[in-house]
Amino acid sequence: MKKTIRDLDVSGKRVFVRVDFNVPLDEAGNVADDTRIKAVLPTLEYLRAQGGMIILASHMGRPDGKVVPELRMDPVAKRLSELLGVPVRKLDDCIGAEVSEAVRQMKPGDVVLLENVRFHPEEKKNDPEFAQELASLADYYVNDAFGSAHRAHASVVGVASLLPAVAGFLMEKELNILGKALENPKRPFVVILGGKKVSDKIGVIRNMLTKVDTLLIGGGMAYTFLKAKGYEVGNSIVDEQNLEFAREMLAEAERRGIRLILPVDVVIAREISADTETRIVDSSAIPEGWQGLDIGPKTAQLFAAEVSRAGLVIWNGPMGVFEVEPFAAGTRTVAEALAKSSAESIIGGGDSAAAVTQMGFADAMTHVSTGGGASLEYLEGKVLPGIAVLHER
Repeated sequence: MKKTIRDLDVSGKRVFVRVDFNVPLDEAGNVADDTRIKAVLPTLEYLRAQGGMIILASHMGRPDGKVVPELRMDPVAKRLSELLGVPVRKLDDCIGAEVSEAVRQMKPGDVVLLENVRFHPEEKKNDPEFAQELASLADYYVNDAFGSAHRAHASVVGVASLLPAVAGFLMEKELNILGKALENPKRPFVVILGGKKVSDKIGVIRNMLTKVDTLLIGGGMAYTFLKAKGYEVGNSIVDEQNLEFAREMLAEAERRGIRLILPVDVVIAREISADTETRIVDSSAIPEGWQGLDIGPKTAQLFAAEVSRAGLVIWNGPMGVFEVEPFAAGTRTVAEALAKSSAESIIGGGDSAAAVTQMGFADAMTHVSTGGGASLEYLEGKVLPGIAVLHER
């Protein structure tokens, strides 16, 4: 068990809190989706109530070590002020004399937000001097950014190795839910994997085949498995380099007595657009010039039936190009089945989290993870550097 903020006496202390405020902005430059900001409010409210001074650090987007004006943290500070009900001061950098002075003047209950840490190339390199400058601002380190815990960056690992480092409430929740689910899963244990590339999910598939009862594969990655079975897949996306891996996994599932279920029908089109002609065909007979862009209705019902019988379902990756309406039905049917099911349901961040939120099913899930890449690596059984560095209770 990792130590948490409950194990600290933060009264009158400066607390460096790594959060994941990598949120989408609308055309006017305001926060378009504040889910990630709301997720850390319990941690911030607790630290303020205990008399701590909060120094928030986050990245936004991929500025590649340069200052990109549209990736500044100002809109986040504005939204966080509204949600917390207190002024949140946004600083113009994350290190330097002005930052040190602003932090020195803080009083208990104050909250400041540092500028985007990825404006400095040293962040991604986990540069020791940069980490030392960040650490010099605070007495304690709190990680509440599960979505960044798989990155060995300065604000995630470097600062944490220099200060007493603990988990925030959101990090604690993620670790408890994902950890318990994998250690002692309710049966039948069903994992649904989608998304484009098999290569992204190799470790997850290998690890899950030692744990699950049923593995359902949809999304773009299904066509690599269908081709591995010798099916015609037309112009569908195929990860050619992993065809042999797909064959191995199909054989491995059979050897272990695990039900690995692929689509039996698919929605096809010649191109990805809202007004394109679509057809539903058997998954073994996709014609040349057409590509599979969603699981078909029979497959969606098949997957929904598996979900309705499950004790635990972990879902990572959509069933099709859900952002375009003609190819959203498969993802919607699976999400709806999961919302109605009595199974424990864990949505593994990223596109699947975006899909269930957009379709209005997020509140019916047991847990929607805030970390796409991090939850994937956790499901692979990897030790995440941002978690490993936190102190044990």
